[in-house]
Amino acid sequence: MLKQSDKIAIWMESSLDDDYGKMGISALRYLDNEILCVIDSVFAGKKISEVSIIKKDIPIVEDINKAKAMGANVLLLGVLTSGGIRPKSWNNVIKEALNQGMSIINGLHDQVYPDFSKYLTNKNQWIWDTRVPQFVPKIGSAQASNLSNIRILMIGTDMAVGKMTVGLELYSYLKEKKINTGFVATGQVGITVTGKGIPLDAYKLDHACGAVESAVIEQKDKDVVIVEGQGSILHPGSSATLPLMRGTCPTHMILCHIARNDSLRSLDNIKIPDLKKFIKLNEELASVIGTYPDTKVIGIALNTTLMTDEAAKEFIKKTEEETGLPVTDVVRYGGDKIFSQLI
Repeated sequence: MLKQSDKIAIWMESSLDDDYGKMGISALRYLDNEILCVIDSVFAGKKISEVSIIKKDIPIVEDINKAKAMGANVLLLGVLTSGGIRPKSWNNVIKEALNQGMSIINGLHDQVYPDFSKYLTNKNQWIWDTRVPQFVPKIGSAQASNLSNIRILMIGTDMAVGKMTVGLELYSYLKEKKINTGFVATGQVGITVTGKGIPLDAYKLDHACGAVESAVIEQKDKDVVIVEGQGSILHPGSSATLPLMRGTCPTHMILCHIARNDSLRSLDNIKIPDLKKFIKLNEELASVIGTYPDTKVIGIALNTTLMTDEAAKEFIKKTEEETGLPVTDVVRYGGDKIFSQLI
């Protein structure tokens, strides 16, 4: 649906510098389309490079009118809410964009189509709700365990810790090495960036394993298949990890963790356990103690945002000593320390 010629404005009102802006930040990092501007009245007048670690001189403007005047024809809703529920305050933003002839990319569970289709003004406009399943899969049957390729699953200690980011960084790394690599997007951000995938948390639970399996088998000709992770087995609101493990039958995993957190972001009462023990739990859960193919966590990808360089490097060193695994922040320092093991 999204063409290479489409020019993007990313709506990130009041979330440019928080965790809810992950869809917009990821689009800024990885989307191939030209991004003309970011809409956020809080930082209007600045450039992205002035308010984030993304070193791009993309201007931040205050409203849709400015974005449209710059030539943007697609509005990407770059903010994700808890539970994927659309706040009522967004409705006027969507109406205004559609009335001005812009198309919409929406990553929330609450769909924009068909309710807002009456505001479309021309035949070239469209609405893309990326979190809508496109097929009904067969029940999972562990077919991926019969493949001879490498299958890498991102796992995490919490929601929104960087699993998609690490997966896409690994994908770019292996592609640069001329390795035949596939990427299975399992969430709205990865689907938007790559143009295809499965919105895992929008599938009925009985269909989730089969959806992952279908997407992995579809890329059976790849020497390496990277599967974007979702959620965490530690989080009481997440059921995504087990379908990902069963559908992927991973040969390798990478653990993603926010370095500064010792508990879940939104649930302070749930403490993050010892990482070495947590890794062992994930490995045994993935293989069910040898019933499925053995899998090993090959490294830990930390998110060291908001930490000084000195504190980040010290935390990396400490985590390596405690776990015996290679550790880095793949965005801040590059991923070679972990990724090179796969070559």
